Amino acid sequence: MDGAERLRGGPAAAVRDPRLFEEFYRRHVDAVMRFVARRVDDPHTAADLTAEIFLAVLDSAHSYRPRLGSETAWLYGIARNVVSSERRRVAREAERDLRFSGRRFLEADDIARIEDRLDAESPGRRALAALASLPEGERAVMELIAVDQLTVTEAAAALGIRQVTARVRLHRARKALRDTADVKTPEPEPAAPAGTQDPSLLHVAKGGARA
Repeated sequence: MDGAERLRGGPAAAVRDPRLFEEFYRRHVDAVMRFVARRVDDPHTAADLTAEIFLAVLDSAHSYRPRLGSETAWLYGIARNVVSSERRRVAREAERDLRFSGRRFLEADDIARIEDRLDAESPGRRALAALASLPEGERAVMELIAVDQLTVTEAAAALGIRQVTARVRLHRARKALRDTADVKTPEPEPAAPAGTQDPSLLHVAKGGARA
């Protein structure tokens, strides 16, 4: 956490003061939108989820602990819960049209701006797709560290687990990715189909992690 975050008082102060909350929103909205854009490819959904994440801050501000990581890492923990809830909601719906009911209107400029962000984050979505075969706990840690660029400490805080647990899960995830890559490399293969592992992700699987 940097000095500016400390001086502004953090999330708890922001939810008590509309001016501070606006500063908090402006400080983090781009990072939150990038997080969402790595996980969805529809601009309306991205806009709605970003708004929901900041609404969730109002109920969760008391849970922020500066010693466990930055405001951004804490927000990613909230964002992950919001995105997961949305996925479960969509999976339960019988009619796709229900996803669009009550959706706020977006201006053409808003849609274009969000579509640009979605395009920019498409490599992140491919990397996340490559992690789909991992167990949930290991995938969650790997997502936050390899794709969202959190430290091990911040990822542990975002997921509400101990640092040693995060490190164990990260080790297992990287081993699984390396094993999968080894299985695929003995003989030359045709061009990889969509959904196979992203080379950049394999590089991460062999690398270190920031504490």
